[in-house]
Amino acid sequence: MGFWELYAAGAGVIWLCVTLLWLLSLWRRDASIVDIFWGSGFVILVWLWAALTAGDPLRRGLLLLAVTLWGLRLTLYLGWRNLGRGEDYRYAAWRRQYGPAWRWRSYAQVFLLQGGIMLLVALPLLAGLWAAVPAAPTLLDALGLLLWLVGFAFEAVGDWQLSRFRAQPQPPGRVLDTGLWRYTRHPNYFGDAVQWWGLFLLAAAAGGGWTVFSPLLMTFLLRRVSGVALLERSLHRTRPAYADYVRRTSAFFPLPPRGTPATPEQD
Repeated sequence: MGFWELYAAGAGVIWLCVTLLWLLSLWRRDASIVDIFWGSGFVILVWLWAALTAGDPLRRGLLLLAVTLWGLRLTLYLGWRNLGRGEDYRYAAWRRQYGPAWRWRSYAQVFLLQGGIMLLVALPLLAGLWAAVPAAPTLLDALGLLLWLVGFAFEAVGDWQLSRFRAQPQPPGRVLDTGLWRYTRHPNYFGDAVQWWGLFLLAAAAGGGWTVFSPLLMTFLLRRVSGVALLERSLHRTRPAYADYVRRTSAFFPLPPRGTPATPEQD
């Protein structure tokens, strides 16, 4: 199969997956399940494409391992965090806004849109799996693996620290400002973006440098659309101490904190 034939096959599989998820969401009245699928969708794509390509075995192994670890960890974490807690407030608000029309609107606005973004972001994976050269590891491969490891650590440790914080009784309005959260307000989103830059470098080592739009898109979405910007609008409303946390902590890239907490409660 040619490159774009493989891509079309992946698109067909993702379309089937998001359509089945949409039908399940109608029965559960919960569109949030699409977020849980996000990581698993990439795992499905990378294994499908790996089975149908014959690129460099080492690079293929690295891509399979990295995407599988990232995707399954994210799916399990989001499933553990979200299932049984009701529909995410964003989708619930749209459900109230559109009424009966939400049934079909959710298919395009949520499920097909997320599937389309997934396919765009996943192009470096196919590019890295496709090429058989260079047959030996390169500096880009090493840098890509290193970046992915750094990003995975930030995302996994950041999520673990946040889950521990949420599991403990906290004073009203308290924010997490220890561990990785002392240096960036969103270590998990930062780590996610860094991982995609690492995967892109693995693809670039195999001639896939043209897929640079993938990590650029992911970084933009995480910083300006569905990640940092969306979450912070909610946190400013619900946690009075968050403004002081913003004053002294980098939004995305890890940096030394600026100053000290304004109140003893945030030591």
